[in-house]
Amino acid sequence: MSDLYSQLVNSPPGRFIAPRLGLPQPVELERHGPGAPVVSGAVLAGGAPGGRLGKPIERLLGEIGAPRPEKSDSPVKALVFDATGISDSTELVELQRFFHPNVRRLQRSGRVVVLGAPPTGLPARAATAQRALEGFTRSLGKEIGRGIAVQLVYVAAGAEEQIASTLRFLLSPRSAYVSGQVIEVGAAVAETQEVDWDRPLAGKRALVTGASRGIGEAIAETLRRDGAELVLLDVPALADDLARVAERLSAETIELDITEDGAPQAIAEQLKGGVDVVVHNAGVTRDRTIAKMPEDRWSTLIEINLSSEERINDELLERKLLRPNGRIVCVSSMSGIAGNSGQTNYATSKAGVIGMVEALAPGLAEQEATINAVAPGFIETQMTAQMPIPIREAGRRMNSMSQGGLPVDVAETIAWFASPASAGVNGNVVRVCGQSLLGA
Repeated sequence: MSDLYSQLVNSPPGRFIAPRLGLPQPVELERHGPGAPVVSGAVLAGGAPGGRLGKPIERLLGEIGAPRPEKSDSPVKALVFDATGISDSTELVELQRFFHPNVRRLQRSGRVVVLGAPPTGLPARAATAQRALEGFTRSLGKEIGRGIAVQLVYVAAGAEEQIASTLRFLLSPRSAYVSGQVIEVGAAVAETQEVDWDRPLAGKRALVTGASRGIGEAIAETLRRDGAELVLLDVPALADDLARVAERLSAETIELDITEDGAPQAIAEQLKGGVDVVVHNAGVTRDRTIAKMPEDRWSTLIEINLSSEERINDELLERKLLRPNGRIVCVSSMSGIAGNSGQTNYATSKAGVIGMVEALAPGLAEQEATINAVAPGFIETQMTAQMPIPIREAGRRMNSMSQGGLPVDVAETIAWFASPASAGVNGNVVRVCGQSLLGA
């Protein structure tokens, strides 16, 4: 759906009037296109003394062919800062020393990535300083503007060689609508594999539920682009839409209501040869305040959005159908983080999805698999197009990008989780919300 406000304030008259009225001016975000490089400009890397990620960062920048700035004041597309050497609050000044002279050099749709050490288990002063990085990155994301995304990546000791997949994603236009996030990279759950970065899912089999339209269709398209063989699932009522998507993407289909008795077993039978990626995207809304919420309206939604996912996971894991270095990726929501009036049932289900990710991550790591979730904010879909205009405009503007995201933004984040190279990314919940001002 077109964003008329963005078109207006970015027109010649709008560019003159908007700043004078203090109106937000969203920039057109750069998104990934076929054959595009990871990053389309110079990258400046720096770090605090004593950091342990300098060499892995430099090696990664060399692998992706990222040029260095020609001059000390020339424009840059990305800033990368290794903060793992900061072990005391007095050393946080290193952030000011690096970013103060360089942040103005960032181009539109640029990237900032700060890498730190997970605070848990560190000595008190080091943990304090590392936790402070979250306030810095989230604030920088809100003040920097121009479509620039800012992230914090905590890298566990010993996981230095696991940062490539995450840095490639965060530096690239694939992460256009991801900002203000805190991501943890730990030890790989499985032996590191050689990856074709253009088609990282080649030879992998992926199940996508709710795949007939909207975000589900975008997920299917993106995983197929990355080489996956697809099994697409949706309810029988959407069989025609599902068939259309499947034909275009050369995919198998499952027409099934995932809440039915025997649904997990039916899915397992279809996947009896094994599956590498399971994407739990199917979901519904049944909005109403709790005072007006009948039990069937509550229970139906919880069954679709949460309980069915638990049963499907149980069945696939019990039958050992998730292959080594496998992936489970769930679609949560900002409502599950911040709550939303009239959505007690929906927010409960999506918070439950986050709980499921956190609960299953350690056990799945022992089985050489990972589980993560995306939490979309305002995404331009058929559903959001039906919202009343004031609510729709509030959803679009109440984030650091001052605009709604696209289904492909959710899909690209899921593809990063799904990559065989993301074996060190487990138990994360990443918001795809343009750094929403709610729940931030």
